[in-house]
Amino acid sequence: MEITAAVSRGTGPAPLLEQLALEEPRAGEMRIRLVATGICHTDLHEHPGRHSPQPIVLGHEGAGVVEELGPGVRGFAPGDHVILSGSSCGHCRACLNGRPTYCDLAMPLCFGGSRLDGSTALGDDGGPVHSHFFGQSSFATHAVVPERTAVKVDKDLPLEKLGPLGCGVITGAGGVIEALRVGYGASVAIFGVGGVGLSAVMAARLVGADRIVAVDINEERLALARELGATDTVNSADPEAVRQIRAANGRGMDFSFNTTTVPAVHTMALDCLAMNGTAGFVAAPRGEWAPQMFAMLAGGRQLRGILGGDANPSLFLPRLIDYWQQGRFPFDRLLTFYRFDEIARAFEDVEQGRVIKPVLLIGETA
Repeated sequence: MEITAAVSRGTGPAPLLEQLALEEPRAGEMRIRLVATGICHTDLHEHPGRHSPQPIVLGHEGAGVVEELGPGVRGFAPGDHVILSGSSCGHCRACLNGRPTYCDLAMPLCFGGSRLDGSTALGDDGGPVHSHFFGQSSFATHAVVPERTAVKVDKDLPLEKLGPLGCGVITGAGGVIEALRVGYGASVAIFGVGGVGLSAVMAARLVGADRIVAVDINEERLALARELGATDTVNSADPEAVRQIRAANGRGMDFSFNTTTVPAVHTMALDCLAMNGTAGFVAAPRGEWAPQMFAMLAGGRQLRGILGGDANPSLFLPRLIDYWQQGRFPFDRLLTFYRFDEIARAFEDVEQGRVIKPVLLIGETA
């Protein structure tokens, strides 16, 4: 079928809308009609072609309606409403243990731009266009996705709001709840309060953390972090930032959660820890960086990488929706909506920090 998709070809500031041909779903796949999709910083980073091949249709925070099932699909039916999350094989040890973000094949499945056999679901007159980005390529009116990528949700929910749960929100909330297991009475410093960091702030409040320190250079974001549950805010440009973070509870943080790529911030996220503290991070430092190993040893501190919040989307996303319906996890306050043909403006706005989580409105729910 012919669809409209935003294609990245390694040029220009944002993907451009084009007409492409979409294959029928193969065994274990479904065709989804997209209602909306969030834009994540990973999409911005991949648009110039850092890891994935091009041309490619990016997008990995999709939400839509099941239109057609491929052979062998179970548990879904046409008309079902779904959130799309990352792709995984379902057969390796990590998948069988309910930890699909650490699937043995996560990198080729999410960044390879094709199915594992090298085929793509998209093409134009010039040849194949890479698909299956994070198992979805949701910058499009329709996508062919593996069934493991989809999580069914109630049809009464506002589908246009739910896409960001599948990556940015699950990364922040899952990082606090599932990976670090921040608990009642604990302390945590959250570095970078964009979509992932603010999701972490809300999750820390949800689990009853005693001190939640939001750290950023953007005062407006810090003010919002306070509204969403931060007990303290610190401007990371302040030379005394680490001292201020440690002073929040008089001994240093039990946990830190770093969403930034700034090497100096990675150092701060370790330096603010109390004895036996853990520094979780979801983005690697850009440029040279080396942790102070003696300080880690002497303090019994840990450095912990986190992918996808360590969370199993099929189990964790329904929990987040329940928390939202209870009024305890207001992730929708982070969202700003754009028409699909405004994708270039949405890319620019998130690059410039004007919005926290842009969402492209692509189609109708019904």
